[in-house]
Amino acid sequence: MTVHILGEKTSVLNTFISEIRDKNIQKDTMRFRRNIERIGEILSYEFSKSFKYKNTPVTTPLGTKDILLSENEIVVCSILRAGLPLHNGILNYLDNAESAFISAYREHISETEFKIEVEYFASPTLENKTLILADPMLATGRSLVSVYEGLKKYGTPKEIHLACVIGSEEGINYISKHFPKNTNLWIATVDNKLDDRGYIIPGLGDAGDLAFGKKL
Repeated sequence: MTVHILGEKTSVLNTFISEIRDKNIQKDTMRFRRNIERIGEILSYEFSKSFKYKNTPVTTPLGTKDILLSENEIVVCSILRAGLPLHNGILNYLDNAESAFISAYREHISETEFKIEVEYFASPTLENKTLILADPMLATGRSLVSVYEGLKKYGTPKEIHLACVIGSEEGINYISKHFPKNTNLWIATVDNKLDDRGYIIPGLGDAGDLAFGKKL
């Protein structure tokens, strides 16, 4: 798996990362969602550079011009519910992409132990397509792997791109053992530790709760 950490280079991306982390700014739920969406747009711009392109004639009022346009058939799959703002950001740049939605959540066995429950799938065929799997928080990596295993019944993608906002080194190491070698991970920033409950430190908190309110 190839890992692309976009926040290692200086850009306006760092402003959005700082704001979603800031415990005072993140209280503005609309701003939090919009910043996740904007990070999704930046990730999309970067991974779109790896797509396959073909010269396509475009007719203007004064003539024609060949423009390199993507040939990829794309499916964007998001993990509910935290993935929705990221999903919207990706779709802002990939106009013709299809969408898939998956539910995955932690079922806690104890304070520090949990299993991943995946209960809902809605997806078009993935056969020979470009799969963009979007999840803002890459903590342990177990959610992404569980979702990928569940998606296999919809076909084999030609290529896989993982789009994440914040991850842990442990989570990246875990998913690298379970996804195909030609998978690309595009991530805004990486933290180096998890706490005893499997949450990213310093991270930002619970992305789903910050975007949509606390769940029961």
